[in-house]
Amino acid sequence: MVVFCVAVLGAGAAAAEPLWFDGGRPNAQAWQAVEILAAAAEDGLDARDYDAEGLQRAVADAADGWAWADEDVAQLDIALTAAMQRYLTDLRFGRVDPRQVHANFVATAGDGFDPLVYLYAAVIERRLPDAVRAAAPVLPLYANVREALRRYRNLARDPSGIAPWLAALPRPLQRKLEPGQAYAGMAVLVQRLVALGDLPPATPVPLYYEGAVVEGVKAFQRRHGLAEDGVVGKATLEQLDVSPAARVRQIELTLERLRWTPLLQGPRMIVVNVPEFVLRAYEARDGRVEVKAAMKVIVGSALDTRTPIFDEDMRFIEFSPYWNVPPSIARAETIPRLRQDAAYLDQQGFEFVAGDGQVITTFAPEYLDAVLRGEMRIRQRPGPANALGDIKFIFPNNNNIFLHHTSTPRLFGKDRRDFSHGCVRVEEPVALARFVLQDDPDWSEERIRTAMTQGVSKTLRLREPLPVVIAYSTVLVKSDGLVYFFRDIYGHDKLLDAALRQPARSGPSSLAQQ
Repeated sequence: MVVFCVAVLGAGAAAAEPLWFDGGRPNAQAWQAVEILAAAAEDGLDARDYDAEGLQRAVADAADGWAWADEDVAQLDIALTAAMQRYLTDLRFGRVDPRQVHANFVATAGDGFDPLVYLYAAVIERRLPDAVRAAAPVLPLYANVREALRRYRNLARDPSGIAPWLAALPRPLQRKLEPGQAYAGMAVLVQRLVALGDLPPATPVPLYYEGAVVEGVKAFQRRHGLAEDGVVGKATLEQLDVSPAARVRQIELTLERLRWTPLLQGPRMIVVNVPEFVLRAYEARDGRVEVKAAMKVIVGSALDTRTPIFDEDMRFIEFSPYWNVPPSIARAETIPRLRQDAAYLDQQGFEFVAGDGQVITTFAPEYLDAVLRGEMRIRQRPGPANALGDIKFIFPNNNNIFLHHTSTPRLFGKDRRDFSHGCVRVEEPVALARFVLQDDPDWSEERIRTAMTQGVSKTLRLREPLPVVIAYSTVLVKSDGLVYFFRDIYGHDKLLDAALRQPARSGPSSLAQQ
């Protein structure tokens, strides 16, 4: 007797005729299905979630001519359908609700994709493998990251690929290794850089840290979001110590995120990748995606003011903006500073705004108390000291997050840039404004610059809303074909990994034989 534990399917799932059997024997579609489930890891999924091994064994037994009762065939048919339905759901939408892992994205189930209907059509039309591939995210980045997963998984499995990580990378005698110095770990360092593709095969091991090895370290640093200086310090050593197996998991987590991060939902889009500290403005035409602008950004501090992950439509640009100091910043920073030094009010261009809109530019201690009671607020006038710089890009949201320039551009020179109170500071605001306003001939670059510097606040409503996505991806494959890794500054990868490992992830289509 064969017993199957299967999920309850929607109406019509238990069809009068088996989907995967002809004359009591598995058809070609059944074999394709179990092969697809067995290869789930190629998309960063877990074949155990779909009981791929058990289903493959059961299909093989049925094909071998075992005496199966009709009811056993029917149960196996339903079990395989349930597994494939769940697989397609996971492949299309992801395995966790993004809101469980600090990503405030709305589930994309509204795109009209019904996994069960899609599955039945694919099997009936005998195009299951092609249909499954078409169900995956169509983003070029997804396909590239999927290929990166294959490469790093092969590296993690290959004894020659694992070998460079079997020996610990020695720490330099000094705190860091600089060009020209001797280094006891030179052979291991060269091995790792060769294995990762940052040095060509058969690179000789030099007596001193110099030449090609320094250039290999720089290439490694560039791919890992580090200062590209060729100096092997603490941060570079930490990244060099990450094994290929750990990178495999990082790439799997990235594929999961790409399933529910709302990228390329329109012909134009702005995406901020928080752990990379980079903003890109995209344009999609004729199936091709082109980066029209890219720039460094500063994001919220990992310690206490993290930039939230969400998406919203940009609707306004404010030139020469006022900065309304958030109550939390007023309490923690501005008011204590004003109590110590009243001149700070004029130095920074601050003013008080009463509940009725009255503006007060003089200082009095009672005004600070009124701010603490919520009866007044502090704002900063447009000007060189304004914390928002000279332009603000507004996409209304519950978090009060926006893009803006800054009065402290020197911070863009840092390789790690999580310094803000949550909003995103952009390095090249004029380039961003030109992208946003590219379809409005009235706004030339000259007019944009004039509006930014005139010192008079002006708000412009955009003709068409422009999607903005604040995303979180610690792995990217760029146009040069190289795989880039970034530090998990907010711990979101760790949180997602834990969510995916929850016992609830065990598959509802589990199959057991007795």
